[in-house]
Amino acid sequence: MFHVEHFSNLPFSVIRYKSVTLSRGPMWAFFLLLACAPTAAAQTAPARAPRQNPDPKLDQQFQAAVAQYNAGNFADAAQRLEKLLPQVPESFEVQELLGLVYSAQQQDSKASPHLQQAVRLKPDSASARTNFAAGLARMGKFELAGEQFHKAAELDPENFDTNHNLGEFYAQEHKVADAVRYLEQAQKIDPSSYGNGYDLSLAYILTGRIADARLQIHDLLKQKDTAELHNLLGEVEEKDGNFVEAVNQYQTAAHMEPSESNLFDWGSELLIHRTLDPAIEVFQQASERYPKSARLIIGLGMALYSRGNYDEAVKALLKGADLDPSDPSCYLFLSKAYDSSPGQADEVIQRFRRFAELQPGNARALYYYAMSLWKGKRAQDPDLDLHQIEGLLKKSLALDDKLAEAHLQLGNLYSDQAKYADAIPEYVRARELNPDLADVHYRLGQAYVHTGQRDRAEAELQVYQRLRAEHLAELDKQRADIRQFVYSEKESASAKQ
Repeated sequence: MFHVEHFSNLPFSVIRYKSVTLSRGPMWAFFLLLACAPTAAAQTAPARAPRQNPDPKLDQQFQAAVAQYNAGNFADAAQRLEKLLPQVPESFEVQELLGLVYSAQQQDSKASPHLQQAVRLKPDSASARTNFAAGLARMGKFELAGEQFHKAAELDPENFDTNHNLGEFYAQEHKVADAVRYLEQAQKIDPSSYGNGYDLSLAYILTGRIADARLQIHDLLKQKDTAELHNLLGEVEEKDGNFVEAVNQYQTAAHMEPSESNLFDWGSELLIHRTLDPAIEVFQQASERYPKSARLIIGLGMALYSRGNYDEAVKALLKGADLDPSDPSCYLFLSKAYDSSPGQADEVIQRFRRFAELQPGNARALYYYAMSLWKGKRAQDPDLDLHQIEGLLKKSLALDDKLAEAHLQLGNLYSDQAKYADAIPEYVRARELNPDLADVHYRLGQAYVHTGQRDRAEAELQVYQRLRAEHLAELDKQRADIRQFVYSEKESASAKQ
């Protein structure tokens, strides 16, 4: 399970381009500046004055700018360099430093022309191309950035930064298989790089190289034991089918750093594998720690629903709906829980009405609202408006005719009114869209019975029985997985005593 916290649209949090900074040592004397602005005769001469004829005044001005840059006084450094630049427009050092100064102030549009000039003045400088490319990437000019990153890597293939940056660039471009090659090379050059190693692990996961990801993460853990590495290792174990070890890693991450994200991952892993009581406990404590986290409250509601605590599930999911009124996942499970616990009808209907008003073009929002009205005001309720419910279901299907559940429920609405001829086409359409929906076959079979189509009814009811049996077998498998986890946890706890 990958999480929205990691990288852009990929599971990486930040594209970590590494700008190649200027030397901080005192030996970087600026004695290569031209003594003055180039004359017509001088324009064809070398861009830099000979080392034996430095201009002490210009050198002093430049060193002052370097000092301000190194001290983090970027605005002052920029001011000094802008005054200096007209005197030495062909200076690689001034152009590069001014570009880096603007980059440090997140002024990439101002930095880019100077970094481009630095590349022009020194085209064989991998670091100059790297800095230029990083700025282009930050401005969203990815094609141009890629060209510069490639040239930098060609110029200096054994340099960590050039390989790392090109790998990060490919990751951002969703070319993860290409990213792996350069991230691997960077890691070989500097095995101690935590950031590159972490991103390489992510790239391995995305390309299905689970064993390589596990080895890389274990290598990083030897250097630095962090919560994010245990969380990532939990993802590796989950993908490899090692549920118990995955939970252990998520739990370790959550204990080391009880962030909202780590607690959500831990609770979700328990919930996915139907280890419900521990999942409820994790989500309960997590939601108390982070009361404004909608997904933690929704996770709690889902766990309570799966456990059969429908009343409590509805209460939790109502809170989740209030925290994030536009989250469709909340309403899916609120609808399910409400179906088994209609006691809070007024509150539930109000939330579904609000969702439908917030998203009038959302077929499911209208479907949920229709079903909440129908479930909350069944049978003898004089306020039950079947025409309103029918209208909402038809509007839902007008927005999305492939919503099998809406066809099923519209068929049920007709069947409850003994309109079997109207119900059957809705059931047939629902069956076409989702033949594994057991209730469709059951209700269609009943409709065939009422219309005297005995053979068709028998065929549908046989399919229903088969699907029902398969559903129960799947639940048995899930329960076995839960038992395995519980037994393993008990054995581990006993071994520690």
